Amino acid sequence: MRHFKPRILVIGDLMIDHYLWGGCERISPEAPVQVVDIARETTVLGGAGNVINNLAALGSSVFVAGVIGDDEIGEELQKMLNNLGVSTDGLVIQEARKTSKKSRIVASNQQILRYDRESKEAISESSAHAVVAYAASIMDQCDVVILSDYGKGVITDAVAQGIISHARAFGKKVLVDPKGKDYTKYRGAYLLTPNKKEASEATGMSINDDVSLRQALLSLKETCDLECSMITLSEDGIAIDDGTMRRFPTVAREVFDVTGAGDTVIASLSFALSCGMSIDDAAKFANRAAAVVVGKIGSATVTLDEIEEYEASLHQSDSRDHLKTHTQIVEIVERLKAKNKRIVFTNGCFDILHVGHVKYLQEAKSYGDVLIVGLNTDNSVRTLKGPTRPVNREEDRAYILGALEAVDYVVLFSDETPYELIKSIAPDILVKGGDYEGKAVVGAEFASELRLVQFVDGKSTTATIEKINKGTTC
Repeated sequence: MRHFKPRILVIGDLMIDHYLWGGCERISPEAPVQVVDIARETTVLGGAGNVINNLAALGSSVFVAGVIGDDEIGEELQKMLNNLGVSTDGLVIQEARKTSKKSRIVASNQQILRYDRESKEAISESSAHAVVAYAASIMDQCDVVILSDYGKGVITDAVAQGIISHARAFGKKVLVDPKGKDYTKYRGAYLLTPNKKEASEATGMSINDDVSLRQALLSLKETCDLECSMITLSEDGIAIDDGTMRRFPTVAREVFDVTGAGDTVIASLSFALSCGMSIDDAAKFANRAAAVVVGKIGSATVTLDEIEEYEASLHQSDSRDHLKTHTQIVEIVERLKAKNKRIVFTNGCFDILHVGHVKYLQEAKSYGDVLIVGLNTDNSVRTLKGPTRPVNREEDRAYILGALEAVDYVVLFSDETPYELIKSIAPDILVKGGDYEGKAVVGAEFASELRLVQFVDGKSTTATIEKINKGTTC
């Protein structure tokens, strides 16, 4: 996915999320309310802007269309978009309209108050026409279209149907984060992303088991002429139906704030579909992204690196996700060190994996937080072991190592020694086999500490090959 840079068009209600952060140690003498001592103040894009933030964090190129007011908040919003590298050519300025700004007071990581400044009435006909016209003018440049409806008046029936009509003409999928109880204005979209409560209100059905869940999915699909029907289920994940119903559960490590989780879901779904993923894989990807975001405070975003870390923490990631290039591992190590993670490095051929290898790697991992394994390429193994080795090619050896719970990352190196790799990583702990006792260890000068691990007696790739050749058993 890192090789893709999808182009995604976002149309919807743009706003600014404003946070006042502080602590609370007393009650006001004027009224029975908390007194918050404000320590800092932050602003981020909210509403459809949070979808844009999420897309940018994932690596998308984003187009935006919407309506703002001719006011200071509108000017601030445009600057925030420009700072993200997003063009504001698709923004329509409507006089007398208030640009939305939601202010939240947070004390000790707990939101205690929110106050809003905004317009909620439908945008003017001329503004709606301008939004649709802009979207139509760049539709051929987009991979996917998102309608982010926060019920603030931008996604009118005319805007929704105008966008969907143009998108279908260009063969583009439209994903909608819906609002309200009447979803017919989204008719013809690829899918909607209501949560269970919203879907219940829109369909008039109480969703309390798989039977009622499927009925609601089918009702949405038929009513809105969708290609795929979807309902998000909070901690229970995502359910979809495009002929058969499937559920994809999620596991959040810790939930601090669900603000913006819906934005993350639709952004990550759109990103994944734009990268060529199937709807099932896109749903799984969106689940992981949302699980990361709810562990943060405020309207948050998620990166591909964070999603990979989350997958690894659940031991549910694909082995290929653990295989990194030299350049990638250097970037990852830099980020991990910034988080004060202890990096452990070891290396080897790991030709025919056996119990000695596994125990060695498990002990190596116990010395720190992240274990990186440098793996000799096939040419490197031949140089060290002779022309009959390796038995297993480098792609297979790397994939198997990546599947081990103890191993976080695998990096191939073609040199006879991992000197340059160790120099680049500068691990906290360098691990080698017990046979290096009293010997010089390549790259040890770049590590904070060297540790030697004793091998399991009688367990080696060479011994295994000899037994195979002799036709004996282990």
